[in-house]
Amino acid sequence: MTGNKDEAILPNPRLAVAMVGTMATWWMGIPIGIILGLVGLIHRQWKEMFTVTLQAFALTIAVAFLTGLIGLGYGYYNFANDPIYFTSAWYLPKNLLDVKNFVAVGSMHNFSYIGGVTGLLAAVYFSIRRRLQ
Repeated sequence: MTGNKDEAILPNPRLAVAMVGTMATWWMGIPIGIILGLVGLIHRQWKEMFTVTLQAFALTIAVAFLTGLIGLGYGYYNFANDPIYFTSAWYLPKNLLDVKNFVAVGSMHNFSYIGGVTGLLAAVYFSIRRRLQ
């Protein structure tokens, strides 16, 4: 397969996609980790603090994951089917082969940030409620 100078031909495209995903989202985990770690300090015993904080992290991850899946579906069935929307609101590379899936995954990415913040709020609430029990 021949390509032009703007095209990246990768030996393992799935690994490259995983790397891009990691680079795009790693920074969100830092404030979430700091906030949940600090909120975890409200618990009386270290075992309770450890258990509740791990549960709070799991809750945050679950909410972010589920919100991302909702974003994937929403992007695939709504954004990607509206060519006026995604051609005006999204940056689309020149040699993009699959516009619909590109837009769907971009929507999933954006929704995941919303899910991360929502999950963080839910986890803080969860941790405080566990402390007050």
